[in-house]
Amino acid sequence: MKKLTVTKLFLGSLAAVVGGLILGFVAVWAAHTNGVFVMNGSNVTGIESTPFAWTMIGLAVLGGLVMMGGAIGQFIAWIGALFNTIQLADKVWFIVLLLTGLFSFGFVAMIVYLIAGPDGTAKAAATPLATGRPAPTA
Repeated sequence: MKKLTVTKLFLGSLAAVVGGLILGFVAVWAAHTNGVFVMNGSNVTGIESTPFAWTMIGLAVLGGLVMMGGAIGQFIAWIGALFNTIQLADKVWFIVLLLTGLFSFGFVAMIVYLIAGPDGTAKAAATPLATGRPAPTA
């Protein structure tokens, strides 16, 4: 997977996670401010069964589903970055991305990779055989 593709997938899925979070937050906030929740002190004990309440519940669930889809997209972008960096002769980027992803710091490593990381597919495309030119002879 090319670095440009990984970047687009990462940023698109990041936008989905943020959008889903905002949608869910706004739906719950709107439901709370319009008295959808039946409260007993600070505890929610029920939900008023109105069309507005079910609309807000539907929007909150939709926000959660969008966030989950974005999280899956983030995972696929991480896997794509791993496949991209394993093609490099120097395996430092691959090891850093792999270990930080496994230890739950993959988001930070992906940001650094997208800003400063190499593209493993660019090197493969620049070889003489891939460009169609004959290889230089000694």
